[in-house]
Parts: sequence; C-alpha cells; structure tokens
Amino acid sequence: MSLECMNKLEIKGDWNIIKGLLKQKWAKLTDHDLDFIEGQQDELLGRIQKKTGESREAVEAAVKEYSSVKHSGKGH
Repeated sequence: MSLECMNKLEIKGDWNIIKGLLKQKWAKLTDHDLDFIEGQQDELLGRIQKKTGESREAVEAAVKEYSSVKHSGKGH
C-alpha cells in the first residue's frame, strides 16, 4: 500500500506522533521539513528524501512503519 492510499485523515491525525518518530530516526529533519499539508504527500516525501539521502521507498516504508506501530498500540 502506498502512502497516497493511506487514509489522509488518519495520517493527519497521527502526524505529530509519526513526525516525532521520524525525527528520532533522522535527526537532520526539522519541524519545517515535516510540515504536513493535506494533499501534498509527494512534496513531503521529497523533502524527507532530499534531507536524509534515503530512497523514496525507504522514506515511505518508515512512514508506514511508524503509522502501523501507532495503530497497533506499540507506539509511545
């Protein structure tokens, strides 16, 4: 499942938690880098990819991983 297929409200609602986890994974990221604007997931992923040097697939996988951790109750 791609990030675009994920429920946008679900992503938006959990974004602060996911954002914190992404900042732990990639300390280079700032709040500005992770500003989530509904409908602009591609831009967000591109910013993370550019800042971290990771592949798009790795960035998408991390976002999905942290989202699934949050929803399974294993998150913070």
